[in-house]
Amino acid sequence: MSLTLKPQTSVRAKISSVGAYVPPRLLTNADLEKMVETNDQWIVDRTGIRERHLVDKGVATSDLAVEAAKKCLAKRGISASELEVIIVATVTPDMLFPSTACLVQDKLGAKGAWGFDLSAACSGFPYALQVGTKLVESGAHKKVLVIGADVMSSIIDYTDRATCVIFGDGAGAVLLEPCAEGEIGLVDYWHEIDGSGAVALNMPGGGSLNPATCDTVEKKMHYVHQDGQAVYKFAVRKMVEATETVLNRNGVTGKELGCFIPHQANKRIILATAERLGMPESSVIINIDRYGNTTAGTIPLAMQTALDEGRLKKGDLVLLASVGAGFTVGATLLRWEM
Repeated sequence: MSLTLKPQTSVRAKISSVGAYVPPRLLTNADLEKMVETNDQWIVDRTGIRERHLVDKGVATSDLAVEAAKKCLAKRGISASELEVIIVATVTPDMLFPSTACLVQDKLGAKGAWGFDLSAACSGFPYALQVGTKLVESGAHKKVLVIGADVMSSIIDYTDRATCVIFGDGAGAVLLEPCAEGEIGLVDYWHEIDGSGAVALNMPGGGSLNPATCDTVEKKMHYVHQDGQAVYKFAVRKMVEATETVLNRNGVTGKELGCFIPHQANKRIILATAERLGMPESSVIINIDRYGNTTAGTIPLAMQTALDEGRLKKGDLVLLASVGAGFTVGATLLRWEM
C-alpha cells in the first residue's frame, strides 16, 4: 500500500460503528408502471433501480435517523448519553426548525450532545463526515454521531416519471471516535460546490424566495425539479475528477482500494467512475437496485451493505464519492479500522 499521509494533528478520527435503516414498505418498478408512463426495463437500463423503500404516512426523517442511530450505537455497545455531537445531513428535515438533529437528540435521549443539520443534498453525508472528523481531530470531542437521512418521498411528484422512479427513503449513521495507536482512519477529502448548477436540480418552493402559498402548491414548486441530462453530464465528469484528485494527492491508485463506496444515484455513473479509476467491479459497492437514491442516506446504507456482504474489511483503503444538488461534489479517502 503506497499511502502517503499528509501532515496531521496528533489526533486522527475513525469510523468505529455503522448502522442503517430503511422503512419496510416497498415501491417496485411494477408498481410505478401503474402510476406513470414507464416500465421496468426502461428504469433498470437507465438507472439500475428495481425497487425503493418508502415511509408510511406520519413517519419523518428524524424517525429513520433514530432507527439507524440506535443500530449504530448498539453495535458499538454504548448508550446515547455518551454522545457529544449529532450531525444530521438531510434535505428533508422534519420541519424548517428546529433542526432534525434536535429532534434526534431528544428521541435518542442523548442529553449531553449538541448538534445541527447540514444541507448538501446527495453530498450531505461526506460533508457531515468531514465536519465530524475535524471535531474529533481538534480534540474537542471523542464521540460524534454522523447521520445521513432523507424521506425523499415527501418531496417527489409521483406523476413526474423523470423523478419518481429515482428516489427512495432511508438513513444511515456512523460513529466517529479517535484512532487508537497504529490506526489511520480518515485520511483526506476533496469537496467543491458549483452554484451555477442550482437551476438543474432544486426544490423551488418553501424557502424565503418562494414561501408556501396556494400558488406555489398549485405550480408544484414543493417537489424536486431536475434537468436530468445536465445533472448526468456533471455527475459523470465530477465523480471522476474528485476521486482522481483525492487519490493522486495521496499516492494511491484505484487498484489499491479495497472498496469504492459511491453515492447511489445511477448505476451507469458508478461503473463509469470505477472503470476510469481502474477498479474491478467486485470492489464497487452498488445497492441502488434495492434502495434507489436515498440522497444523504446512500453512502452509509452502502457501507452497511458492504459489511453485510463481507466486502469491507479492517485495513482496507476505502474511497467515498458523491455529486449532488447545488451542485455539490465530495470524495473521501479513509482506512477502515473496524
